[in-house]
Amino acid sequence: MLICLFDIDGTLLASGGAGKAALESALTEDFQVELRVKVPYSGRTDRAIVRDLLHVHDIDETPEVRTRLFDGYLRRLPGCLRRHRGRILPGIDNLLAHLTARNHCALGLLTGNVRAGAKAKLGHFGLAGHFRFGGFGDHHFDRDDVAREALASVRKEIDADVNPENIWVIGDTPLDVRCARAIGAKVAAVATGVHPFDELVEAKPDVAVRDLSDPSPLLERWQ
Repeated sequence: MLICLFDIDGTLLASGGAGKAALESALTEDFQVELRVKVPYSGRTDRAIVRDLLHVHDIDETPEVRTRLFDGYLRRLPGCLRRHRGRILPGIDNLLAHLTARNHCALGLLTGNVRAGAKAKLGHFGLAGHFRFGGFGDHHFDRDDVAREALASVRKEIDADVNPENIWVIGDTPLDVRCARAIGAKVAAVATGVHPFDELVEAKPDVAVRDLSDPSPLLERWQ
């Protein structure tokens, strides 16, 4: 069985910065602080991003504070998704339809988003129905650990004896390549996020494409 684990932001969709806006608004409005330091977002988990945002703004990261910030983020996310007018990335609709209709193929997620945030983003763009398992960024600082969670989810939902070589990670960052290797999976890198095509090629994925408007380089490997 072919198992495809998709990243969300920069791979399936571009939110127009809605997630970042929702999280930073929750920080500045709910905690009454001015955003004075930017932290990296690309390819990272929400858990790690929240830790860093709190740290650089001198807020102690207690469980209560972390929950309050995530709650504020999730309350704002639907409105930010509407206002920021993102889009599904090229070729994604057709690729997901093809894979969903295919026998012996299962689709999951491998994303740094918290589970509720992933659900909100995919639901907003009408993509949620394609995915029923995966790894998420609720608890992990390192994307490699998200990949391990995704592999455990595959083994629980699909087949306890699944061979990781039958799993493909599809993502838009070098960290997606690295985390796929952490679980022995293959990886397709797509340059629809912030990382240039040449940078993704340097990370040595099994397949690299500029976008998925023509998915044939992947489908040829997935026969």
